[in-house]
Amino acid sequence: MPPRHRPYTGRVHSGPTTTLADVDRVARGLWPLSGAEAWDAPGLLVGDPAARVSRIRLAVDAVLETADEAVAAGDDLLLVHHPLLLRGVTAVAEDRGKGAVIARLIRSGCGLIAAHTNADVVGSGTSAVLAERLGLQGIEPIAAGADGGTGLGRVGDLPASISLGDLARRLAELLPATATGIRGSGEWDAPIRRVAVCAGAGDSLLAHPAVLGADAYVTRDLRHHPASEARENARLGGGPALLDTSHWASEWLWLEVAAAELRAALPDVAVTVSDLRTDPWDFAVTQ
Repeated sequence: MPPRHRPYTGRVHSGPTTTLADVDRVARGLWPLSGAEAWDAPGLLVGDPAARVSRIRLAVDAVLETADEAVAAGDDLLLVHHPLLLRGVTAVAEDRGKGAVIARLIRSGCGLIAAHTNADVVGSGTSAVLAERLGLQGIEPIAAGADGGTGLGRVGDLPASISLGDLARRLAELLPATATGIRGSGEWDAPIRRVAVCAGAGDSLLAHPAVLGADAYVTRDLRHHPASEARENARLGGGPALLDTSHWASEWLWLEVAAAELRAALPDVAVTVSDLRTDPWDFAVTQ
């Protein structure tokens, strides 16, 4: 079952006259750009705002595979989580990945919109979806926004205590499979009740009081030194066990919720979710 969420009520007249500008307006209603971090670059990235849209495809990443999939399906818009032009770009030559993606989309008349940190912080955002799918109760943001309901990450309680190993297994069953799977730091049998989660790279929240007060912290992209320091601090003064997952897999769960919100706002537009795995790792050798 998809996570519960507050539906967006800004429905627009859709169908043959729905334009890319209409979809962009709906996206801004669902995931306000005011919620984006200052360094982020979400919003309309490619396409003519006056172009008509009847088919939308959602994916985590705008890469060659997802662009080709959207073009082959005749989609008018690829809506992704990760902005393609997040870092400074001085050329879009087609012998580079970003240039090739942009060129293929433009030639095929397929637009590109990104909803990134502005989609992380909302009540039906990436971390909230993961927290609900894990069965957490009393969910609240780790770092709350001014309204108290939005913010980075989520923290809540499991209905009953389980072991860290069982929580890792639950994540493995919930998330799509990747080469790197789930990495854990902590005792396998450690009891876990309160869980903090952060979709995307979450080491910036390792020292947050809400994370330190949890029994386990589920996030991704944990680097050696921040993870090592958190582990040592936990041994000395208490702190959460760590579960590190695939960045792509944890955010992929959000796509179906986002698709449902778009379908509600644009009932005559076909909205599909890409099943392509865009996690960058193809295999792992365990020792």
